[in-house]
Amino acid sequence: MTDDDAERAARTRSRILEGFARAERALFTRPAPKSARAQMKFLRTREKGSTKSLAARLGVSRKTVQRYLSGTSSKPNKRLQAALVEETESEWQPQVRAQARQHAASSGGLTISCRAYFGFGPEGTSDAGRVRDIMVAVSPSHAAAIIAAQEEGATENDLHEAVAEAIADAYFRQAGGGRAGLEVKFADVEWLNITF
Repeated sequence: MTDDDAERAARTRSRILEGFARAERALFTRPAPKSARAQMKFLRTREKGSTKSLAARLGVSRKTVQRYLSGTSSKPNKRLQAALVEETESEWQPQVRAQARQHAASSGGLTISCRAYFGFGPEGTSDAGRVRDIMVAVSPSHAAAIIAAQEEGATENDLHEAVAEAIADAYFRQAGGGRAGLEVKFADVEWLNITF
C-alpha cells in the first residue's frame, strides 16, 4: 500500500466515524452540556471522580481541570474546547446510542448516503467508475457488521470493506438479483452520512 493509498484509507475511515458520530448526536433526547464547567463535571463523573485521569484524557494538567471545575476558568482554548465537546458527546446518553445500534443491527438497518468513486465495469461503458451520489438503505446484517467493526476499532481497511460491501450489495447488486458476483470499487469518499 502506497502512502497515498494509506492516506485515502485513513480519510475514508475518518469520514465513516464522523458519519456515525453525527448519526448518534441526532438521536440524543436531551442536549449535551455546553459550558466548559458542565462538560468537565460530566466527564469527571465518567472518570469516577478522578481529576487526574480526566486531565490525562483531555491532555491538560490536573490544575487546569480543577480551575474549570471550580469556575475559576471558563473559556477554554480551541484545542481544549474541541476535546471537551468530542469527549462529552462520545459519552453522552450511552443507552440511547446502544438501543439505536441494537435496533439497526437486529431489524432497522442503516441509511447511508455518500459521494464517492464507485466503479464496477470496464472503461468506456456506462458501468465505468465515476464519482456518484448514492443514498441506500443497508440491511440489518450489513449494519451489524459495520457497527461491530466500528465498535471493535477495526482497521481502516476492515471498516472501509464493511461499508463498501454494504453499499455494493444494497445498491449495485440489489441483494443478489442476477449481479451477485459483481465486484464494486469504493474509493475517494468526499462525504458520508449515516442515519439510524
